[in-house]
Amino acid sequence: MTPNSVSTPPLLQAENLHLFFGGLSALVNVSFQVRPGEILALIGPNGAGKTSALNCLNGFYRPQKGHILFANHDLTRTPTHQISRLGIARTFQNIALYTGMTALDNLMAARHIRMNQSMFASALYFGAAQREEIAHRRVVEEIIDFLEIEHIRKATVGALPYGLRKRVELGRALALEPRLLLLDEPMAGMNVEEKEDMARFILDIHERRQMTLLLVEHDMGLVMDIAQRVVVLDFGVKIAEGTPSEIKANPAVIKAYLGEAEHK
Repeated sequence: MTPNSVSTPPLLQAENLHLFFGGLSALVNVSFQVRPGEILALIGPNGAGKTSALNCLNGFYRPQKGHILFANHDLTRTPTHQISRLGIARTFQNIALYTGMTALDNLMAARHIRMNQSMFASALYFGAAQREEIAHRRVVEEIIDFLEIEHIRKATVGALPYGLRKRVELGRALALEPRLLLLDEPMAGMNVEEKEDMARFILDIHERRQMTLLLVEHDMGLVMDIAQRVVVLDFGVKIAEGTPSEIKANPAVIKAYLGEAEHK
């Protein structure tokens, strides 16, 4: 696979997205593609519209204009739970876990969209229902091993350090077995060691699991190191798109984002 090839049909295509909140324009005529097997980064200053774009992709927001196509499905009016079933999973800038449950139970909860047995059969826990739960548990245990969180599998999530909670949330997204993984600032609030671990897991997810990733992140060093293409937003408008080296040299990006960071 050659994810950077322009001839590769896109896995996801956002076309001319417009999103307004009253008189505020969050997205204005924004278009971009995510190609199969790539890591695409979506960057821009605070308030540029990055999270709003992600919220449109997984159905939390509905753009007033434009279309979103994922594997030939129009997501623009598709219910959020159906978007998950189609193969899009998401982590959040602000962690969204079941804090009173264990890490293991949080990951198992994500498997519900893959469960086929009735509530009655599952409650009795026999036959096909028992075999199904064992299969789901096997998937979850593999993710726990992959993310190196065996030591916290039975720990209550609300009592875990921030970096480990972020890792559990990543595991819950992986438990959905997505074709496209949306990562909303996965490094936010982490120390240097936690960032290094998360970067390693992101690369392993991409390389070992052959997963397509759309990454929103403020850590420019990370973005330039791991992304294959970068889309830049500023005040809800797309101002640039290209490889990391092209983005670094783009005058509009330097003025809007990179240059601002250099003078802080």
